[in-house]
Amino acid sequence: MSLFVPALILFGIMFLASAIRILNEYERGVIFRLGRLIGSKGPGLIILIPIIDKLQKISLRLVTLDVPSQDVITRDNVSVKVNAVLYFRVMDPNKAVVEVENFLYATSQLAQTTLRSVCGQAELDELLADREQINIRLQEILDKQTDPWGIKVTNVEVKHIDLPDEMKRAMAKQAEAERDRRAKVIHAEGEFQAAVKLGQAADIIADKPIALQLRYLQTLTEVAAEKNSTTIFPIPIDLFKPFIKLAEMAEKKLAGV
Repeated sequence: MSLFVPALILFGIMFLASAIRILNEYERGVIFRLGRLIGSKGPGLIILIPIIDKLQKISLRLVTLDVPSQDVITRDNVSVKVNAVLYFRVMDPNKAVVEVENFLYATSQLAQTTLRSVCGQAELDELLADREQINIRLQEILDKQTDPWGIKVTNVEVKHIDLPDEMKRAMAKQAEAERDRRAKVIHAEGEFQAAVKLGQAADIIADKPIALQLRYLQTLTEVAAEKNSTTIFPIPIDLFKPFIKLAEMAEKKLAGV
């Protein structure tokens, strides 16, 4: 009798230990009773029937899944390596346990095959320039495929696109040629604008010939600023015409007198 009471107490402690479960706020417990699903419970304290009930914990937190680098041949036959990162969470714990054997592994494999498929349908320029559209397309496909598993794919981001060395050199040459083209176009536009301004200046000088003389004197002033050299500068006769006219008028007045 003395041994029966401690044994009973020990059995009670073991019974409570196997019957009581405490789940965190982000956890849910999917309970099977004699192999039949009875639903999910939690968070907090959960009472199970030992031996009869079986509990499987499922986390509802956002899962970050790294999609390994995949060999992809784009639509324009360029071989690249693409990797991505996938964000998802379990929305229905019952489906995540019953509908798929291992939802983490299944989601990872689905993400890899979808990444190869979507990137293979795009051209290289589209893959590099329209990455946002690629991300949206991946997210829509994965979310639709994982919905029967009770999983919600919130976001997919293509992290890195690794190009072959030959393609990198070709793109560098293309970028250099594009910069040269832009430089030539800008230079030509500058020459055109300068020609327009020169034409307008010529029209002004044609209407007012004295402007040409003023420009001539201004050029002479600029050249004379360099004192370490001797400059021979021809002077046009037009500069002396006003003085010649004054001299002729003076002679006529003297002759009249």
